[in-house]
Amino acid sequence: MLSPIKLLLVEDSPVVTIVLKRIFNSSPEIKVVGTACNGLEALELIPKLQPQVICTDWNMAPMNGLEFTQEVMKKYPLPILVISASVQVDDTQNVFQILKAGALDVFPKPIGGLVSDYDRMAHQLIAKIKILSGVKVFTRHPKMVQTQDNNQIVKINEVPFPNYKFSHKNVKIPTIKILAVGASTGGPQALHAIISKLPANFSVPVICVQHISEGFLQGLVDWLGYESKLPVKIAGLGELPQAGVVYFPPEKRHLELDSQGRFIYTEPAPGGGHCPSVTVTFKSVANFYGRAAAGVLLTGMGRDGSEGMLAIAKLGGLTIAQNEATCVVFGMPKEAIALGAAQHVVPLTAIAPLLLAKLKV
Repeated sequence: MLSPIKLLLVEDSPVVTIVLKRIFNSSPEIKVVGTACNGLEALELIPKLQPQVICTDWNMAPMNGLEFTQEVMKKYPLPILVISASVQVDDTQNVFQILKAGALDVFPKPIGGLVSDYDRMAHQLIAKIKILSGVKVFTRHPKMVQTQDNNQIVKINEVPFPNYKFSHKNVKIPTIKILAVGASTGGPQALHAIISKLPANFSVPVICVQHISEGFLQGLVDWLGYESKLPVKIAGLGELPQAGVVYFPPEKRHLELDSQGRFIYTEPAPGGGHCPSVTVTFKSVANFYGRAAAGVLLTGMGRDGSEGMLAIAKLGGLTIAQNEATCVVFGMPKEAIALGAAQHVVPLTAIAPLLLAKLKV
């Protein structure tokens, strides 16, 4: 029998701590090994308790959740789930600031308190801890690389990769007219790593499909737009994709292109999986642009995007998959690689340079 997941709770409210302990200890697969009232206390406990996952609040003194996350990623890199009233859907800056700092996921405390809809919340929190327990985390300190290992899944924040340079010499490359990018778990950080490196004169439209909790899409769009040299927006119905603009599908709709290359929304089929779907968008891009399409598949659980990337590859387009060592979850890229759909398998930090080389920007 496998040992239970060792969990450290960092929360300054005694009542919330009691409720969370009750939730997590109700699962035989999770054991709360310690609690702390703030980040400073938690940092002292980590080397003693050796937790596998950390849950932390945001608003604490003298060290809040953001400062704590930054310190953990420097000293004791571990998967972090932020459970807080400060990560609601309208707290855009907070949510994506702490994800950028290294937290893997957020869970907004219910406005009505932790006792409202208790069973649903308990199920979601337990499921998140089980997922995060399989993540391997690398320190953000550029001179040190430490890991917490569970073989199947990998998380990376900042590892000193070499500078990748790509040459066109003696290689015939089709002209790329559009870039499609798909991501799921860990995707916001990965999308930021790529989009923030694209220049203001990027010569093609970018369509991104990110699996994200309902209500957080606009926050992701706003955050990426603030961090990018390119405008980032939700694709408008009937809009023609413009060079140098980053587009996302609206919530609960697939994003495709019509016969004139304009954006259309389509309804999800019953039991059809993720919506918006990476594969649906990739296939539509492949159908319209053919070998002039480029597809990038990033970190994510499951297999969405693999068949879509294969469609792009079969028509002669450019396909790139994020490699295992830099994925939070090596699911979607792994499936694409297994299908033979990925022409290039590279670290996250190499994707933007490769795209710029192929586009000769």
